[in-house]
Amino acid sequence: MKLNDAIVKRVNEICKERSSNVCDIALKGGMSPSAIYDIIKGRTKCSKVITVKRFCEGAGITLSEFFARDYFNSPEED
Repeated sequence: MKLNDAIVKRVNEICKERSSNVCDIALKGGMSPSAIYDIIKGRTKCSKVITVKRFCEGAGITLSEFFARDYFNSPEED
């Protein structure tokens, strides 16, 4: 799995776990939802750590919790 695909998968998991959507979580993290939507839709191929961090803040989790999935251990390069 490519790294960007793994990030998208994790974002979707978090939204489902929290019964929320990307827009609400992004806004809680103080960022524009379009940054996350660009990742999901493949318009952004190189996700910035700050974007993921702000999403995590909106979801109430740490970066460690975000990346605590086996599929992040050996992602293919984008």
